[in-house]
Amino acid sequence: MKPLSFPLLAAAHAFLGLVAAQSLPAFPSAQLDISSVFNNQAASEDGSSGDFDGLGGTFVASLLPPGTWEYQGIKYAFPATWGKGEDNVIANGQTVKLPNETYVTELHIVYSGDGPDSDFSANFTINYKDDSTTILPLTGLEWFQFPEMNWGTIPTRYHHVNYSSAINWNVSSLYQLSIGIPSQSPLENITFPETADATDRVHIFALSYTPAVVPTTAKPTGPELAVKSVEFSTRWEQVGSSRAQTVAVALANLLPAKYATAGNASTNATVNEAYTVEVSGGGVTTVAPGVFYRLVPTDQVNLDVLVTGGDNGQTATVTVKNAAGAVVGTSAGWPVTPLRTSWTPEVDALTTHETPTWWRKAKYGIFIHWGLYSVPAYGHNSYAEWYDWALHNPNSSQSPTWVHHKEVYGENVVYDDFIANFTAGLWSPTEWLQLIEDAGAKYFVQVTKHHDGYALFDTGNTSHRSSVYLGPKRDFVKELFDAAKAGFPELHRGTYFSLPEWFNPFYAPYGFESWPGGLAHNAYNWSEIEPYTGLINVTDFITDLQFPQMLSLAQNYDTEIMWCDIGGPNMTLEFAAAYYNHAWENGYQVTMNDRCGNVPDYSTPEYTVFGSLQTTSWETNEGMDPDSYGINNQTTPDEYKNGTTIVQTLVDVVSKNGNYLLDVGPTAEGVIIPAMADNLRDAGRWLSYSGACVYNTSYWPQAQQSPDGSVRFLTTPTTFCIVAFDKPSGTLTVDAGGAVLPVLQGDEVRLLGPSGNGTALRWSVGEGGVMSVEVDAGEVDEVEYAWAFEVRYAVANGTSSEAVASGVAVDVGAEAGYPAEVGHVAQQVLSAGQSI
Repeated sequence: MKPLSFPLLAAAHAFLGLVAAQSLPAFPSAQLDISSVFNNQAASEDGSSGDFDGLGGTFVASLLPPGTWEYQGIKYAFPATWGKGEDNVIANGQTVKLPNETYVTELHIVYSGDGPDSDFSANFTINYKDDSTTILPLTGLEWFQFPEMNWGTIPTRYHHVNYSSAINWNVSSLYQLSIGIPSQSPLENITFPETADATDRVHIFALSYTPAVVPTTAKPTGPELAVKSVEFSTRWEQVGSSRAQTVAVALANLLPAKYATAGNASTNATVNEAYTVEVSGGGVTTVAPGVFYRLVPTDQVNLDVLVTGGDNGQTATVTVKNAAGAVVGTSAGWPVTPLRTSWTPEVDALTTHETPTWWRKAKYGIFIHWGLYSVPAYGHNSYAEWYDWALHNPNSSQSPTWVHHKEVYGENVVYDDFIANFTAGLWSPTEWLQLIEDAGAKYFVQVTKHHDGYALFDTGNTSHRSSVYLGPKRDFVKELFDAAKAGFPELHRGTYFSLPEWFNPFYAPYGFESWPGGLAHNAYNWSEIEPYTGLINVTDFITDLQFPQMLSLAQNYDTEIMWCDIGGPNMTLEFAAAYYNHAWENGYQVTMNDRCGNVPDYSTPEYTVFGSLQTTSWETNEGMDPDSYGINNQTTPDEYKNGTTIVQTLVDVVSKNGNYLLDVGPTAEGVIIPAMADNLRDAGRWLSYSGACVYNTSYWPQAQQSPDGSVRFLTTPTTFCIVAFDKPSGTLTVDAGGAVLPVLQGDEVRLLGPSGNGTALRWSVGEGGVMSVEVDAGEVDEVEYAWAFEVRYAVANGTSSEAVASGVAVDVGAEAGYPAEVGHVAQQVLSAGQSI
């Protein structure tokens, strides 16, 4: 008997009632009582008790939420009153038991670190009833960090220091993170990380977990779907004449992993057809539904649904439909927050702002450090762009920069003398932009003013310490942005801006640490004061210089990324409101990083990569140079990042939900040297054929990499990507550490290569869920740096979901009773203003 085609089969299911509409259950969470292992008091009201960081510092008790705290539907148990006793665990191998016979799909953690670095790495050990174990890596953040603003899940405006009411005004935070857990066996207990460094400890404040749904029948009658979260975001897409709001919806299949058989998850247990997700009610209308094709047991999927309308104080309903258009289930009661169309300078409003969709999809940008420091181009295993500071600190032979300057330029040459040598004589903005495009980057961030205060844009009446008024007499930012708008409109444009200036005398009232303000003393004759060329008298540095310059970059140059540095005193609340309003009025979306001193959209770890998933937006930044952002003539060509390092770092970062901002430092003449440019182009060639496993992808919630670190995982609505860092020979072995790979019989696996998408490769999944792919040696040899294997999902009749997404593969004729619009739903979602 010939099997029914997919549309007919789906229609038959709907007709026979085999897929019944139902109210989807709430996403479950259970609080895990860890109070028996509390060993630290992190909070106090006046700073006189408690010791979070080992130095007498504490969170402010009244700024932390008491009792049951809920985040994205997950409930946690906090003290009824903070500051009255021990309230957290300094992790050091403690074990916490779970109820018997508990299958778990996800662990939810509230934590913070107390160390001096920007982040820490730790491992939880999950112990199962069958004596197997799973290691859950956690790369976490410290309670505060300079210069990044660690604006966490629970931020507090300040904390107490040293057993006193003294205040540190850095934002101090607790963080929430959810980590997927394979559930082949009931979970028995959880072992906390070991503390290896007494000065960098992991504090666990609360744990919750999501129990799996175990069917009462021998086999599941269908996937156990639950809506995990529904967030009405500040992101939007242009759909026709309307700006449609993005609603982020997360769904989970709560069945335990044991119901997914190797490489052929039970049809009853897995979503394996085009499911659509709509949001309605409370004045909301869906204009482009979310779509997904695959959801195996224990897995989750994150979708963007585009809607219009919405009334404050109302609630909406999520509706999930199968490929035939039949309702699979609904979830009601989700609070509606209409799309924000104006912004006020208030923390509560501005903290709702998010990285735009284009930024999330772009993944890869180029940073450009160019300024007066490009003239000496010197750093001794350090940042060359810090030349002026290193020249003066210390002003002695203990400073390699001080010695170098004396030997090369002499004691009579001061830093501002380099203005005459900053010629940009060979600079071509079009050549820069072509290189950025060839590199495969989707945005760039130009340094407009570093800590030396010399700007590359028109600073107007705030200062004449600028390339417009001094030296080359050119507005480099305008020239670069104009060239990008005219010839490279798909490249998004960003600006770096240092909030403080090292030696600006008007910054002295606000000075701190390495940004004291005040004119510099001559490095070789301390009794002499060096000039600060181009200075204009202002009354107040913040109101008369810093804020107007930032506002100019937003409103006169239309920057899409405000990439601040250092923080410190600022008017960022006022700036952010004006910045966001200007962007809204002009029809584009912008973002701001965590160094502007307030209300950030994303975090910016520097010369470091998080070792595990971060579910909030983040972007690592580092130079092509191993030690510097500005060009450093001490660096040899072989020391710059090569194609392998660039590609593998990019893929690693993206697999953990981050973006990669890679820096180049041009010469004073405006040339990006071959040692940098050639390596960027090498990485760009790889992206030209493997970019489908980088751009527009999402992290896989169940695992980001193999246990041995040789493979990374990424997803799209229609594919699953396996990127190998080691060149495969004969067979590629794919181990997800016990997580269920979302691959089913009928799926096609191809190696993305320069000659096309390759041939369909033979593959299988064996014991323990380990996948084997028989690779083609000829195709493997054509690829360098990393090997991206794309799994293309198949629908029930064997047609690839890629074809379904293009709206050409499904016969939606009236005979099958199949809604005509469903065949094109994926294309609508994938193309509805979301291109990068």
